[in-house]
Amino acid sequence: MPQYLLTVIEPSGEMPPPEVMETIMHDVGAVDQEMREAGIWVFAGGLYPPSSATVLRPKDGEVLLTDGPFVEGREHVGGFSIITAPDLDAALDWGRKLARATTLPIEVRPFREG
Repeated sequence: MPQYLLTVIEPSGEMPPPEVMETIMHDVGAVDQEMREAGIWVFAGGLYPPSSATVLRPKDGEVLLTDGPFVEGREHVGGFSIITAPDLDAALDWGRKLARATTLPIEVRPFREG
């Protein structure tokens, strides 16, 4: 069965207040549990902010390390879920549930087969 990446797109900047985050995390946990019960859950995780990133770039036979995100932007990847689904429409349905739970945009992308 095809796998899909459901990417949570977070705005850069301050996090919502704790009472808002508590509700969001509860709702995300419920969707995560629903995915597990449906047998489509493969893996999921949240990420630290972009400032924690290290970028490795090949140059002239060497690999250079720089601190911080690859690209500065108003949005960044905040987390993701990997699911199996019979088709894109089913993956989009799960993406809708995750968008409602996170209150954020969700990008749904299929993995290449093979």
